[in-house]
Amino acid sequence: MSRIVRVAARGEGVSQDGRHVAFAAPGDTLTDAGEVVPGPHRRVPPCRHFPTCGGCQLQHLDDDAYRAFVTDRITSALAAQNLSAPVREVALSPERTRRRATLHAEAKGGRVLLGFAAQKSHAIVDMAECHVLLPDIFALVAPLRGLLQRLGLKRRADVQVTMTDRGADVLIAGVAPEGLAAAEAVTAFAERHGVARLSFDDGFGPETRWEPQPVTITLGGTPVPFPPGGFLQATAEGEGALVAAVREAVGTPATTADLFAGLGTFTLALPGKVYAAEGARDAVISLKAAANTGQRPIFTEHRDLYRRPLTVTELDRFGAIVLDPPRAGARDQAEALANSRAPVIAYVSCNPSSFARDAALLVAGGWSLDWVRPVGQFRWSTHVELAARFTRPDQ
Repeated sequence: MSRIVRVAARGEGVSQDGRHVAFAAPGDTLTDAGEVVPGPHRRVPPCRHFPTCGGCQLQHLDDDAYRAFVTDRITSALAAQNLSAPVREVALSPERTRRRATLHAEAKGGRVLLGFAAQKSHAIVDMAECHVLLPDIFALVAPLRGLLQRLGLKRRADVQVTMTDRGADVLIAGVAPEGLAAAEAVTAFAERHGVARLSFDDGFGPETRWEPQPVTITLGGTPVPFPPGGFLQATAEGEGALVAAVREAVGTPATTADLFAGLGTFTLALPGKVYAAEGARDAVISLKAAANTGQRPIFTEHRDLYRRPLTVTELDRFGAIVLDPPRAGARDQAEALANSRAPVIAYVSCNPSSFARDAALLVAGGWSLDWVRPVGQFRWSTHVELAARFTRPDQ
């Protein structure tokens, strides 16, 4: 007999004797024959699609065990780099709060399947319920299935849905509506279901077919033009936790650099003057327009920070640095930051492993990792996010 003591990065339970067991929870008991005896932290998964659907991996954990998993992901990644830091309480988004998702669709057996991909498979789980998506997004699943059926879906398609200020922004990739009947079906769908915008991408970039009013997303109290399929933090609660952590980390500097700024999630929430660098041109255009409309002292630059990270001389001009890179992290930028004299860094990450790697570079350069705030926006998944503060003890 062996007890399950933790959950590994990919979601398997790990026993005291080192065995990995799928869908085991901390406190479960693993018999010598490999049978799992449920323990105090196991719960009945609420969704009929679990564990087949790849949208969730950890619905069998109670909230205490899930929070422990999120924290352990971060502390384990730091430990692998011989680092440690105070880890704060996990900001866990409630059920049914995901405001963006990419679903997959395909025609099979005379009907259209629409949902998340199955675990470790390209097969599509035809979604009949969902406990992570906003109800307004889930309410579009059946109508979208019908629209794709009317459009004569022939090959696999991706459907990205994001909830904006004006309603759902829908981007369908892999379908090109052709002819009058298709155009009428698109318009009827959008009108009937109150869609804010409906766009299609058949490989040549998004083409908007319906947008009665400009679509925006409010960030930092400022409406920002939202490009089709744009990036947004997964939940409003997660965004709020990350923004609060960043603002606490940087304080009230006169000037801040927001690197990998996106649409301005942090840029528009920061005090003082802000320099915002972003590699996606449509995001830069949107952020610049929002800053101009709100008369905010924000300077935007279209800059690929992987090819051309800010130099030490450039970094030293700022009173604080905000860093929010993609999953790959920001190794080259972290190396420059390690040698800079900026007094504080707020690092936001969606990958504890790349964060810990970059943190090791900063610590080796004389920085102190003061604290880490875990954020669980992708409830019941193995995806973990965080915000952290670095300062220089010599300043």
